[in-house]
Amino acid sequence: MISAVTHIARLIRAAFVFAREGVFGSVDPSLVPPPGQLALKLARIIERRGPKYGPRLSRALTRMGPAYLKLGQFLATRPDVVGVIMARDLESLQDRLPPFSQTEAEAAIETSLERPLTDVFASLGPPVAAASIAQVHRGEVLRDGIRTPVAVKVLRPNVATRFRRDLSDFFFVAHKAEAYSAEARRLRLIEVINTMSRSVAMEMDLRLEAAAMSEMAENTRDDSDFRVPTIDWDRTTHNVLTMEWIDGIALNDHKRLAESQVDLPDLGRKVIQSFLRHALRDGFFHADMHPGNLFLDETGRLVAVDFGIMGRLGMKERRFLAEILLGFITRDYRRVAEVHFEAGYVPAHHSVENFAQAIRAIGEPIHNRTAEEISMARLLTLLLEVTGLFDMTTRPELILLQKTMVVVEGVARGFDPRLDIWKIADPVVREWIERNLGPIGRVQGALSGGGDLVRVLMRLPDIAQRSVTVLEQLEAMTRDGIRLSPESIAAMGRSEGRKNRWRTVALWIIAATFIGILIAVRNL
Repeated sequence: MISAVTHIARLIRAAFVFAREGVFGSVDPSLVPPPGQLALKLARIIERRGPKYGPRLSRALTRMGPAYLKLGQFLATRPDVVGVIMARDLESLQDRLPPFSQTEAEAAIETSLERPLTDVFASLGPPVAAASIAQVHRGEVLRDGIRTPVAVKVLRPNVATRFRRDLSDFFFVAHKAEAYSAEARRLRLIEVINTMSRSVAMEMDLRLEAAAMSEMAENTRDDSDFRVPTIDWDRTTHNVLTMEWIDGIALNDHKRLAESQVDLPDLGRKVIQSFLRHALRDGFFHADMHPGNLFLDETGRLVAVDFGIMGRLGMKERRFLAEILLGFITRDYRRVAEVHFEAGYVPAHHSVENFAQAIRAIGEPIHNRTAEEISMARLLTLLLEVTGLFDMTTRPELILLQKTMVVVEGVARGFDPRLDIWKIADPVVREWIERNLGPIGRVQGALSGGGDLVRVLMRLPDIAQRSVTVLEQLEAMTRDGIRLSPESIAAMGRSEGRKNRWRTVALWIIAATFIGILIAVRNL
């Protein structure tokens, strides 16, 4: 176990790097206790001169290594924790590091695949992209004598050890913060680091990224606007992921998009509606949909890459999202407030009317305006203020979804400045609500619930028989005293044997009666 002294020593080094890069200059001293204000003043003495926010923080996180770089990217999705201004600055943090050598990459591939490189790939080029966890090479494989291009993703050597060390420091800070700060407990900082830890662990097993790609490929196989690269499972392991090479146009390549005469407003629509379908219909969405991770193929479909960060929503969260979006679209703020209470996100002692009033303050400014007139930063600020005012417990999956929606809208708005996310979202949301909350959804829900009830009823005789046995044994122990001799156990067994036959018949009759009642109710 790492000692507190070791954690503190490493954190002091991190604090020095942050101070040197001027990160603490962005902290409002009035929000810090007096001892901390003194520390801030001392930190300002050694800081470099330069811009106040993003570039300094980006430099500091990059200097501290992969785990800190990933922490910065993760916190960019959590404005409820770091604040809207810092979250916006962190959005520009690029997960780019110098590549490791071609020799190391080839050795890692051979070790992981347990074969010589020449037996696996016809060729393997230099890295085309390098990030904190892995880098990507363009390779070729022979299929029926034809060279086929592939993308080969390779983990950085020893990256897992470095991450484990730094994550232990993050947990140390989170535990101390929650021990002394009610606000830290409300924000659930330990859970924040836990979520990041799970996300990073999945990113460092490339088989799991391949599985996420496979799942999303199945979910979207009938979609006309979106697809996922094909995985080469024979060349995929814990440390290596091989997939189809995408020759499409990256959505951040505006020059090629213009030269190809792409319908940019329609491209914006595809981005938003594809994301909403994944979130609502599938409950599984790509949570890093920046333009560099999206391509447009020759058929006009979007192709996503880099499935390291994914989001999931259960049916409860999907219903919550759909009703929230529809409530904003239709300006039914009372319903938006009620959904928060029904989901248990707002404590029951608060007023629905007051919460609806707060939601109205968020929703009204966005209506009858184009996307370019809507300040998403202001919208996020209001949402976070409402979160704190009504004691809402932080919901990491919803925060990740909300942040991804902002990114997606930003991508779409880059293609159509007049795009309105609410109008684009309307048909997708209404389709999901009709399918899941309308008559068809109610029938399917009833059938699903009925199936669960039937399964419970089928087990009812066994459950009831065990309960009766326990009660009779307790009664015998109460009447005769607790005796655990073999004779007592044998006597109870003989008694139960005589009763079992008729009790089982009676209980099956009760179960059949319940099933009959269920069928009768369904036919009403």
